[in-house]
Amino acid sequence: MSHKIETLRADVPVIETDRLILRAPRFDDLDAITAFGLSERSRHVGGPMPEWKSWTSLSSMIGHWIIRGYGWWMIQDKATGLVAGRTGIGHHIDWPEPELGWHLYEGFEGRGIAYEAALAARAHAHGVMGLGPLISLIAPENLRSRRLAERLGAVPESEISIRGTTCIVYRHPMGTA
Repeated sequence: MSHKIETLRADVPVIETDRLILRAPRFDDLDAITAFGLSERSRHVGGPMPEWKSWTSLSSMIGHWIIRGYGWWMIQDKATGLVAGRTGIGHHIDWPEPELGWHLYEGFEGRGIAYEAALAARAHAHGVMGLGPLISLIAPENLRSRRLAERLGAVPESEISIRGTTCIVYRHPMGTA
């Protein structure tokens, strides 16, 4: 019997903006991901959830880069070095097409961080990865995300059901910014 070893790799680009670093998810992000998952802030992404689901979330973010060649970046605040949330392009098996998404962690809202991060992720997806025009799937009651999508220039296109939840499909404009 012979054994063969395969190496799984993902090349995750690092994107810097004026205030942020978008970088690959890594094991030491688990505490921040778990705190988000346990909080009410996670209600629009299946939470609050038990701690083990945060491990699944982190593993899924890393796996997305390996399987799809694109995925989620962790948002790191340059000034503090703290993880402020995540943004990126997700395309789960039951999603209709690639989606631009964002989540901010406690204490980072209201400073334009999600806008800056999502704009950078979208520009990279369009300009470097050749993806787009992207969608964002947003629950009708998630007014903050809906306002952000509109600030990014996205427009409501339709409503669909994802995993039993009604979502508005917002369509983003093409372009690098």
